[in-house]
Amino acid sequence: MLFSYLTYYVIKPTGRTNYGTLIEPQKHPIPAALGATTLDGKPIGLDAYKGKWIMLQSGPGACPQECMEQLVAMRQWRLMQGKEMERIERVWLVTDATPIETMLIRMVDGTHMLRVPAASLEAWLPVEPGGKISDHTYVIDPMGHLMMRFPKKPDPSKVKKDMYKLLKASAIG
Repeated sequence: MLFSYLTYYVIKPTGRTNYGTLIEPQKHPIPAALGATTLDGKPIGLDAYKGKWIMLQSGPGACPQECMEQLVAMRQWRLMQGKEMERIERVWLVTDATPIETMLIRMVDGTHMLRVPAASLEAWLPVEPGGKISDHTYVIDPMGHLMMRFPKKPDPSKVKKDMYKLLKASAIG
């Protein structure tokens, strides 16, 4: 009995089942005036994808090797979901006016590419201490709430598992 009391009140379990960092949506609501546009300059908001899970990546239009790897990984994570992959949209927020290479567009075909001012993202998206926004992949739920952030260079099997759990637990999207 003493051991059970000690275990319950003193040695608290620290285990968790999610790999990505959960984000409180109330602290980071999607800004109404994000300033997003399509690559051809038409205004659009992230609410255009409401009703689906969104995997969100950001970075410059020049997209260095690390950026390309993250965009390809995002595509792979979606494919790993099998029949549930249709519930997920991929969005790349391009933070500058640099033209995007045609080969990159083909390589990440199906990814929605939007231009967004870098300052808007910095005011909205939370990062790990010492990190930057482009290091992370974010998840937005079908209701339009920012809810999870994956670390820099995440473990693909753990991301797959988190996404599987989210899709299984949600009847929406």
